[in-house]
Amino acid sequence: MIPNPNLAFPNPNIPSLCLIRNVITRENIEVGDYTYYDDPEGAAQFEQHVTHHYPFLGDKLIIGKFCCIGKDVEFIMNGANHRMASVTTYPFNLLGGDWENTVPALSELPFKGDTRIGNDVWIGQNVTFLPGAQVGDGAIIGANAVVGGTVPPYGIAVGNPAKVIRRRFSDEIIHHLLRLRWWDRDIEWITDHLSVLCSTDPQKILSIE
Repeated sequence: MIPNPNLAFPNPNIPSLCLIRNVITRENIEVGDYTYYDDPEGAAQFEQHVTHHYPFLGDKLIIGKFCCIGKDVEFIMNGANHRMASVTTYPFNLLGGDWENTVPALSELPFKGDTRIGNDVWIGQNVTFLPGAQVGDGAIIGANAVVGGTVPPYGIAVGNPAKVIRRRFSDEIIHHLLRLRWWDRDIEWITDHLSVLCSTDPQKILSIE
């Protein structure tokens, strides 16, 4: 039986694992099929880990299919940014009163655009993504990393700031997998090819079409 992508909790034996596409309520968050958040303290509360995400700024959090997201990940969006070219970065307007007339223009705030996580990305516990972070397909982000830039497809990034320490596969295999885009195949094809998709044998990986 193929797991149902439309169930928030497809496996009753693992209540900490939530397919978060089914619990997202914000229009500025997009998540692909079978991407899960694993958190025994509230897996369905994933949106609480996406902060400073204000619709009027227009930025989106876009996460692909088949991603594994560890506990206490944080996505900090562009609304967290303060005006930096002025004498002070202090947001006086947030306290109200006569200070409300200091509201910055959007053009005065740093804006890094959408935060994008590719397909088949593994994100460890306590990872923090800064506004505009870009993570390619098949990447791995180590626990406690702080990602503020770009992680290439099938790269492994760790640390603060996150740095790519190596790639998971050779150029040949990476090119093959990016062309294959297995995550976009129908679920029956994926199910039929699980033995190869879960294989560590380079020749088996290259043989899949």
